[in-house]
Amino acid sequence: MEESDLLAFRRQKLRQLLERKVDPFGGRFDVTGKIGEVLQAFAEGTRVRVAGRITAHRNMGKSQFLDLSDVSGRLQIYINLKQLPGEQAGIFQLVDIGDFLGVEGECFVTKTGEPTIRVEKFRILSKTLRPLPDKWHGITDIEIRNRQRYLDLIANPASREIFLTRSRVVREIRQYLEERGFLEVETPMMQPIAGGAAAQPFKTHHNALDMDLFLRIAPELYLKRLLVAGFTKVFELNRNFRNEGLSRRHNPEFTMLEVYWAYADFELMANLVEDMICTLAERVTGSLQIIHKDSQGGTKRTINLSPPWRRARYEELIRRVDNSWYERDHEQKLTRCKELGVEVHPGMLEFEVTQQVFEKLVEERTIDPLFVTHLPAELVPLAKQNGENPTLVDVYELIISGQEISPGYSELNDPVVQRCRLTEQVGEEIQNLDEDFLLALEHGMPPAGGLGVGIDRLMMVLTGADSIREVILFPHLKPKAQE
Repeated sequence: MEESDLLAFRRQKLRQLLERKVDPFGGRFDVTGKIGEVLQAFAEGTRVRVAGRITAHRNMGKSQFLDLSDVSGRLQIYINLKQLPGEQAGIFQLVDIGDFLGVEGECFVTKTGEPTIRVEKFRILSKTLRPLPDKWHGITDIEIRNRQRYLDLIANPASREIFLTRSRVVREIRQYLEERGFLEVETPMMQPIAGGAAAQPFKTHHNALDMDLFLRIAPELYLKRLLVAGFTKVFELNRNFRNEGLSRRHNPEFTMLEVYWAYADFELMANLVEDMICTLAERVTGSLQIIHKDSQGGTKRTINLSPPWRRARYEELIRRVDNSWYERDHEQKLTRCKELGVEVHPGMLEFEVTQQVFEKLVEERTIDPLFVTHLPAELVPLAKQNGENPTLVDVYELIISGQEISPGYSELNDPVVQRCRLTEQVGEEIQNLDEDFLLALEHGMPPAGGLGVGIDRLMMVLTGADSIREVILFPHLKPKAQE
């Protein structure tokens, strides 16, 4: 049948239900538990009430076998039309795959060993007016999977597992940090000045106060205010917003974990994030060997998370690319970049050119975990300068599977130096200087370590997803007309 005919056919069934005085969109239906819970506690002879979506229907005349599904699993039900009470046999003829059904009956096991419910009565809980995808083995169209995530989650068990895993990861992060004395806090998502990172913010306007506000690009400066206030261990699982491009690794709205620990430094934060990610991997995936598979199910890469993780200085890694790099002048570095196939332009500052080399020839080629330490001060204006070399900052960047997963700092707590760094960062746009944060810093912030973890990118590592869109339930997409 054509789709238009299917739609008309289902609407006709809807009208027939209404004519029979059957509410096609149900209401409250008390259940024994989720389908997965019923399966886990399954015992022959037990009476249960279960609800779910019909995802399969095997018509054997008077004997009808259907699958009910929810996000927790799938359960077979058996209906003998002769044994249904009243008009229910006629009502059953108006049921389609995709409808939500509530059933009550007794548990039994079929001759083939399939746990099944012998239905004594049922109730339509939601009549679907549009047929679901034909291929229950999964939707392969990436466009449909991302734009109509609900269909992807219905049809693709692998997608459901990614998002169930994501929920477990977030829960485990909270538990891990709380067990170690960290307090979860919340800071403003709308801020008068977008600070804590170098990024283009989203802008809005508050009518009552007649002032512009920005969706936060990072919670860092507010969390540091809490260190000033005397909090010693805090964390926030937060949504950040950056008005920048879409890519395989970037979404304008994303989830970050930020952690601050008074009296610690970047090395302790590196130890913390290493132990935390290893703990997460073992609890959620059961292994420290994370296998990424290709579309045919073969092994694409294996990430070894077994500690200890390698640590190397930024300069050391650049010299592995070109041992004479730091002895070259700016023009020679630009020429060398062309030879290396690294795209740069003459307007770039020297540290920016070096960073391009790092990103293309070190970061993107690093699979197993690597802590890159002691970065140039220009790259991280909120970090503490190294005691032996003031051109460097005490920082790590954790690289896994070709992308940055976590930065960590020894936090800068000198208000004079911090003002100079932030002034250099904002340049002529001095109105973007966060004077309230600098005022707080002048009241004294203890030495501290801080770290961030990109939850979306961490999920890509743990699940083998190739794109950030695969681990965000509803990623931002271009309107169809623009594609």
